[in-house]
Amino acid sequence: MLRFDKHTLIPYIETNFKRMAQAPNNQLLIEASWEICNQLGGIYTVIRSKLPATIEKFGSNYCLLGPLVNDGVDAEFEAIAERDSPIGQAVAELENKGYEVRYGTWLVSGRPKTVLLNPENAFSRLGSIKKQLNDQFGIPVGSDDSLYDVCLQWCDMVFQFFQVLEKKEKNPILFHGHEWMVCPALLQVGTELQKVKTIFTTHATRLGRVLAITHKNFYDIMHEIEDEAMAKRYGIPSIHQLEKKGAQKADCFTTVSEITAQECEALLGQKPHHITPNGINIQRFQNLHRVQIRHEKYKKNIENFVIGHFFNSSPFDLDKTLFFFTSGRYEYENKGYDITIKALKKLNERLIQERVDVTIVMFFITNARVKSFNPVVLEAKAMLEELKNTCKSVEQEIASNLLKSAASAKDNYQLPDLNQFVSDYWRLRYRRAIQSWKTDQWPLIVTHLLENDQEDPILNGLREQQLFNSPLDKVKVVFHPEFIAPTNPLFGLEYSQFVRGCHLGIFPSYYEPWGYTPLECIARGVPTITSDLSGFGSYTQNINDDSEETGVFVLQRKNKSEDEVVNDLTRMMLQFSKTNYNYRAIKRNKLEEFSQTFDWHQLVDQYLRAYTIAMG
Repeated sequence: MLRFDKHTLIPYIETNFKRMAQAPNNQLLIEASWEICNQLGGIYTVIRSKLPATIEKFGSNYCLLGPLVNDGVDAEFEAIAERDSPIGQAVAELENKGYEVRYGTWLVSGRPKTVLLNPENAFSRLGSIKKQLNDQFGIPVGSDDSLYDVCLQWCDMVFQFFQVLEKKEKNPILFHGHEWMVCPALLQVGTELQKVKTIFTTHATRLGRVLAITHKNFYDIMHEIEDEAMAKRYGIPSIHQLEKKGAQKADCFTTVSEITAQECEALLGQKPHHITPNGINIQRFQNLHRVQIRHEKYKKNIENFVIGHFFNSSPFDLDKTLFFFTSGRYEYENKGYDITIKALKKLNERLIQERVDVTIVMFFITNARVKSFNPVVLEAKAMLEELKNTCKSVEQEIASNLLKSAASAKDNYQLPDLNQFVSDYWRLRYRRAIQSWKTDQWPLIVTHLLENDQEDPILNGLREQQLFNSPLDKVKVVFHPEFIAPTNPLFGLEYSQFVRGCHLGIFPSYYEPWGYTPLECIARGVPTITSDLSGFGSYTQNINDDSEETGVFVLQRKNKSEDEVVNDLTRMMLQFSKTNYNYRAIKRNKLEEFSQTFDWHQLVDQYLRAYTIAMG
């Protein structure tokens, strides 16, 4: 397996990948994933962001293959009528057999050709599909989870598509599949179709995800684990075997980071042939040197929320306030929420002890099971809006009366007492608005009503560390258990805008095969803390002698105790809390420049290398 460090990666690319500037001539690339036109997780982001760079290389010789399971697909999908090309002919033949197939353009950047196959087409064959996988590849017959059966049905349709396509297409075909969901098709195609070469990319092993949640020392024991016994114990024997066979039998097996490559070797018994790190479409994030302007703009929206949420009981100086945040899948320990909360407790103590004149507002943004927004939070926001409207009316009355006074002044040009310009009516409205809004209650931690407040891990962690938004606390906490969207009544921002308005992203993951959240932070000019147990963090260390200089802070978690990790994270946050405006502005500009390293136009060559390996 190819291994890179900061001294060899760039020279390797420069000397060996120049010949890979274009895709191999005339090869048809079919890239398949359960998340094409069906957003579920990170693979959707990988493929969608990679599209412009991939299409530049392959042009019309590129097509996506996904499941027809998204009821709202028509909003982002436009049908293609042609049935003369090899892909069109394959679609037509499946249609003639009575199968539901959609052939069209996915309406995203790059506008790729896309074929969507309905898994229900193969529902009646599910039993024989499972038997064939067992007979041919030793895959246990079962139903590991709700997604397993439907993926088997979809893969049966994928295999039929390739059977037809191979007969129609005269040139070699590359079949690139992502994650275990596509493995049944990869195995069948690789075994029975000679002209099709297979590439399998795993972004995280299914067993690894489970074990990282249940074993705090996962990285210490993963090479000693009896993988098949453990997969059976956790109810995923079929998925694990599919993934294992897919890795072992693919013409080229890749994964996204060095740390995940070690996981694959330990749990799947197969070293990846190549590392294909994830990138981003920088063009989506480029700010034309307006990174600071946008930060200030969106920070105002966050400040408006903070005023409504905190200032009715315990106001503080917004000019001396920093906004920290973390976000991602709700995996309490895998995402590092546990050590973040413990470090916040220590940060609060240090800020008080050292009398650092700054307030930290920490946002936890994730997706928990909720009933609704907390009515107390919405009521406070509504009361603040009433106070704002009252202030605007008072302002207008003062302005009107002040103008009259100034226009009629003869000898006295001094600014008069403005109180005399406010009527009794608006004085009363002003006092009542403030009285209604103010409260003696401490600000709430969570913005929503959770379905299970007593057993929520984040809330219990905050309770254990006694982070209650006391007026004396220098660290304030907001737990927003839904992902932020433009329709959100509390912020009125898109998630990307919310990120731009913050000062620091905190992602000290324990298990993170790659990690798009910190990567998207740096693309938006936001300094970030990641960890050496995340693919992004370890990759950053390998290519950069001093990543902290650019604004990427890599927390060392390998071979360290929890106390050491918490103390190190506290130190990083405290150090950032003491920085000034100019320091943070410089970091934003440096991050914008550093993010170019992760542009797909640079990293897509890693995939081209994998395709060359597959072709032999």
